[in-house]
Amino acid sequence: MKVAVLESVKKISMEEREIPKPEEDEVLVKVKSVGVCGSDIHYYNEGRIGSFVVEKPLVLGHEASGEVVEAGSKVKSLKIGDRVALEPGVPCRKCVYCKTGRYNLCPDVVFMATPPVDGAFAEYIAHPEDFAFKLPDNVSYDEGALIEPLSVGIYASERARVRPGDTVLIFGAGPVGLVTLQSVKAYGAENAIVVDINDFRLSKAKELGADCVINTKVEKVEDCLNEGVDIVFDASGNSSVISQTTRFVKRGGKVIFIGLASEDYIGININEVSSKELDLLGIFRYANVYKKAIDLVAGGKIDLKSLVTHHFPLDKTQEALEFADKNKDKCIKVVVNP
Repeated sequence: MKVAVLESVKKISMEEREIPKPEEDEVLVKVKSVGVCGSDIHYYNEGRIGSFVVEKPLVLGHEASGEVVEAGSKVKSLKIGDRVALEPGVPCRKCVYCKTGRYNLCPDVVFMATPPVDGAFAEYIAHPEDFAFKLPDNVSYDEGALIEPLSVGIYASERARVRPGDTVLIFGAGPVGLVTLQSVKAYGAENAIVVDINDFRLSKAKELGADCVINTKVEKVEDCLNEGVDIVFDASGNSSVISQTTRFVKRGGKVIFIGLASEDYIGININEVSSKELDLLGIFRYANVYKKAIDLVAGGKIDLKSLVTHHFPLDKTQEALEFADKNKDKCIKVVVNP
């Protein structure tokens, strides 16, 4: 099979590798769609994200879907020909975090495209049956790949306990910000305000249901709010934005940190946190939401199809990464189709 490999910073090469043989509890999947994520771009440009360092050639890509072409001897829920979305993080299933349902915090999780684990920019991958989710006929492979970022938005909405009638402020109109927008609306938020500096992405937010959009190049957030909001989501990872989030929340509200900042330490007004009695919540990937995400897409409650703006074949993976990195004013989600 063909595989796109990150050989070094800003260098992707095509290799021929053996097609993997699935274990007894795994399925072999012919990969159909892989979304380009911001983390893929970080590894491509810098060779690291925080303490995760690319020390040997690595296959990127963790937003994946495909067709089951072989099944291990103990696989019962899937069969050859099934179309599946792959949840990329496989935990140990034995630790206290796994057993209490928070398997995203498992210290031994094996996550695609996180060094040293290879990802999905390949023609085939073997994956555990219980982390491969069958796609309904009306959900495409591209949408199946985007179930991964959608799961982040749904999990963030669940952590925030979004309720009908809530007013929500979302910083960042990239792919994660846009799926968070759709998630909070699906959970009943009455007003959703999206903030960014990119008019193209803000127009997409408006199209996807944002009640108000704010471009901070021309407007101040506080000038557009009559009062504090119930929940602030940061999907930007921008340190200057993160430090200001508590200003915009009403007393008793919540701030949800989705985006990862480049800095480890960022100043926040802790007196404001105390005097407003705010809840500050971190998000690390997701747990137990993949099936729910698929059902919302299949039911027409969330639009993933319009987020896909560009396609590239596997042998153009480097071009896909470059394009996604340098064209944020005209693309939202780039998909590689092996």
